Amino acid sequence: MNGFSHDKEAPEASRLKMIASNLAEYEGQSQELHWITRSRALKADEDRKNCLAAISQAIELAFHRTKPKLGPLSPGCVICGEGGWSCLFINGKCNCRCFYCPTVQDEVGVPVTNRIPFDKPSDYADYVHYFDFRGVSISGGEPLLTLDRTLKYLKAVRRKMGDSLHLWLYTNGTLLTREIVQKLQDEGLNEIRFDISAKDYELERLQMAVGHIPIVTIEIPAIPEDMEKVSNLLPILYDVGVNHLNLHQLRLTPHNVVNLKTRNYTFLHGDKVTVLESELMVLKLMEIALAKGVKLPINYCSYVYKHRFQRSAARKRNARFIMKAHESLTESGFIRTMALVGDAWDLQQKADQLAAKGARPHQLNLTGNKTCLFFHEQLWPLMDFSACDLQISYAEAILSPHISYRHAFKEVRINSARKIVVERNVHCANIRLSSEQRSVFEKGVICREPETMNSDTFLNSQFASFEFITSGLQQYF
Repeated sequence: MNGFSHDKEAPEASRLKMIASNLAEYEGQSQELHWITRSRALKADEDRKNCLAAISQAIELAFHRTKPKLGPLSPGCVICGEGGWSCLFINGKCNCRCFYCPTVQDEVGVPVTNRIPFDKPSDYADYVHYFDFRGVSISGGEPLLTLDRTLKYLKAVRRKMGDSLHLWLYTNGTLLTREIVQKLQDEGLNEIRFDISAKDYELERLQMAVGHIPIVTIEIPAIPEDMEKVSNLLPILYDVGVNHLNLHQLRLTPHNVVNLKTRNYTFLHGDKVTVLESELMVLKLMEIALAKGVKLPINYCSYVYKHRFQRSAARKRNARFIMKAHESLTESGFIRTMALVGDAWDLQQKADQLAAKGARPHQLNLTGNKTCLFFHEQLWPLMDFSACDLQISYAEAILSPHISYRHAFKEVRINSARKIVVERNVHCANIRLSSEQRSVFEKGVICREPETMNSDTFLNSQFASFEFITSGLQQYF
């Protein structure tokens, strides 16, 4: 069982919390936004089901059904989904002013990834090596605005990691020349991704890369009002040498709200606010592509995919540096800690019994005052829960350039001169499980029984979202 399904509505408390958070984020502007209504949600859900049904024979719903795709993904997208990708924002400045851009793009700044600045190419290359990334992308801003810097970082990473690393670059393409293509090729770039929506869907610059960079991808937001333009391009893209078409869902941010609120979009509630028509456009384009016999692979990079998979991948990579031996890593990437809390004599007896049954020392940890016995999930079948409280906690491992002193931390040295801090951010501490909750946890988490995992009791529990990646596309509310 991969994840748990949210094909039915999320728990009411969860939905209300998201709605309140969305409204608070945009404060006074929230009244100017066209939020989805119940009737519109029902109609949109039906439209989505019809589109998915129409392409069901050709489509694959990858990564827990969050990523509809026609044909294969690019190697970079595969690495992203599997959690082996580092994205370096080489600068924060762009020469285009796209209405949908989520952040300010007017300062070159220092290259940064995962909140960590890297002003030296060699330090970033050591970081990539230390964390064992299989893919690196160079993004911005616009990477070609700082071409010399971009080439230096490409060179450093390629030299450090060798040919096994998949290396790609995002660009709007407006500054590309044949000379620049040659320089990118010389540094071993495997893939180049163009946002052709930045300049009216022109293909001239893109064609300079065909035949020189091994993989040429178009990666654009799904802009509803450009539906006809993109639809007409579908049969052309494959013929001009494009290898993949990646379509993103538009997302509302405090930076682009001024632009998006003037358009006739329907806004969806969720972990972040997204555009309904953007998702429906992608699915309709897939239907059109099939009808036209388009050979070009098309991938929908939905917001829920990015939110669920990219974030869980980061948590998993970081957790190995700060996890304890008796703890476990959940599918969602959180560090889970389980403990029995009770009388010191009782817990000492339980620890001795577990050792007698074959429990290894690293799977147990009895605190100095003996009132708390930590244990690994592998010992669950051996546990005696009588006369004690079962408590569960969840923490997230995050990277930081400096010690914040707000959380437990560990310093990681990537080379002789550079350290990175891994902090342990506790999200939920000491959830006490009753006997009924313990039974639900055992069936849903330890045994992974599908019926329990999709039950209202499990979905409404405090631990469900920390344990599994939710499957399926975004709910409409």
